[in-house]
Amino acid sequence: MKPTVIIYLLFSLFVLVLSWEEQNAKAVATLHQEVSAEEAIRLRILGNSDAIGDQAVKRAIRDQVNQAISEWAVELDSVEEAKDVISSNLSAIEEIVAEELEKAGLKQSYQVEFTEVQFPTKLYGNLVYPAGVYDAVLITLGEGKGENWWCVLFPPLCFLEMANGEAVETGQETGSESEQEEEAEDEVEVAFFVVELFSNLVDRIFSSEQA
Repeated sequence: MKPTVIIYLLFSLFVLVLSWEEQNAKAVATLHQEVSAEEAIRLRILGNSDAIGDQAVKRAIRDQVNQAISEWAVELDSVEEAKDVISSNLSAIEEIVAEELEKAGLKQSYQVEFTEVQFPTKLYGNLVYPAGVYDAVLITLGEGKGENWWCVLFPPLCFLEMANGEAVETGQETGSESEQEEEAEDEVEVAFFVVELFSNLVDRIFSSEQA
């Protein structure tokens, strides 16, 4: 088989793979709606450490803070209103943190801020919150070196995060572990298909030349 034919076949295979990637990207885009950072207010809690006691306190604070903010923001219609309500109630959030630390018998330092915080990508159903800087309530307990937890305060989605368990920042955070495993399996299958197709093509080319 002539070199020009081989080049043409390889180029065709390359175009085929690119077309598949483009169609896959379009399919994903139609299934998910991206939410702008300007449309959300988030919560991030940094645990003092990964010790069982510190993590238990972090979760207790998470529950109480989320309940309080949900009550404040239940009738709010805009993110700007939510910002005003949350920022004006930071002292109430501080009281919640102090109370939970006291219940746990901990004389631990803490800090409560309403500030800009960096978040990784997160998926809630069909809503995608892309990685970026969001306005957020940031609660740092003690040294803030433990496993952290985050959610979306407005619109309220923290209850979904609580149902899914802890949110830990890793390289992959768009979806549940099962979804990630399925996506990984699909990618492996596609990669294997492309490799097998290319291998068969090469075998045919060389077998034709030897014949």
